[in-house]
Amino acid sequence: MSHLLLESSEYITLPIPFKEKLDRVALHGAKNLPYTIPNILIDYKMANTAIPVGWWRSVYNSQNAFANECFLDELAESAGEDPFDFRFKLLSNSPRHANVLKLVANKSGWGNPLPQGHYQGISCHESFGSFVAQVAEISINEEKGVKVHRVVCTIDCGQVINPDTVEAQVESAIAYGLTATIKSKITIKNGRVRQSNFHDFKILRMDEMPQIDVHIIPSTESPGGVGEPGLPPIAPAVANAVFAATGKRVRKLPILPKDLKTI
Repeated sequence: MSHLLLESSEYITLPIPFKEKLDRVALHGAKNLPYTIPNILIDYKMANTAIPVGWWRSVYNSQNAFANECFLDELAESAGEDPFDFRFKLLSNSPRHANVLKLVANKSGWGNPLPQGHYQGISCHESFGSFVAQVAEISINEEKGVKVHRVVCTIDCGQVINPDTVEAQVESAIAYGLTATIKSKITIKNGRVRQSNFHDFKILRMDEMPQIDVHIIPSTESPGGVGEPGLPPIAPAVANAVFAATGKRVRKLPILPKDLKTI
C-alpha cells in the first residue's frame, strides 16, 4: 500500500504499490490548457532532486505557464501567424481567456508601430480562479541585457471587492516575476542554497521597474485569487518579446546579458 499526496496535504491510501508520493500540484497550469487543440496529452514524471523544492509565488503555474506560452509562440511562428491572432482563434471554448487576451492587445496597442528598438511579447494564463493576459514591451542592450519598459496587464478575477488591492497585488506579482525573469536566481554550492535573504537575492528596485498598466474586467463570476495570478504570464511575455527582438528562443531564466549572446 502507498499514498498519494493531495492538494489539501491530506493522504489517501491507494490499493497499488506506489513507491513514491505523486505531487498533483505539479500539474497546475499544465492540465488546464484553454486552447482548442485536438489530441492533447499532458503527462508528468516525478523527478526527485538532492535539493528539496519549496513553494514560490504562483507555485507550479510559473514554470508551466512559461513552457506553455513560449511554445504557443513557437507554434504561431511555425504557422506564420501573429501570436495574438493564433491564440485568440484557439480560445473559442474559453471566453474569459479570450476576453483578457483581446483587451490586453487593445490596451497595449498590439500590432501598432513601437519606438525604435522596442518589441512586444504576449501571453495569457489562468490560475487560482483568475484569468490574466500580459503584453511586455522591451528593448535589448548587449551590455545591460533586457530592459522592460512597459507591462500591460488585464485580469478577470470575478467579482472585485477592492480594485486597489487587485491592482497592487498584480503589480507586486509582476515585480516578483520580472525579478526571476531578468535579474536574480537561486544557486547551490556544496549542497546548500547560497542566497539567504533579499540582500543577495535582489528584487527589482523602483528605478528598474517598468510602467505597469492594470485593467480589471468587470465580472459577476465568483471571486478568484489576485495574489498569485499576475506572476505566471510575465516571464513568457518577456521571453516572447526577446524572440521578436532577436529571432532566438529563451530556454532558461533569468535572461542575463551574457545569455543573450548565446541563445
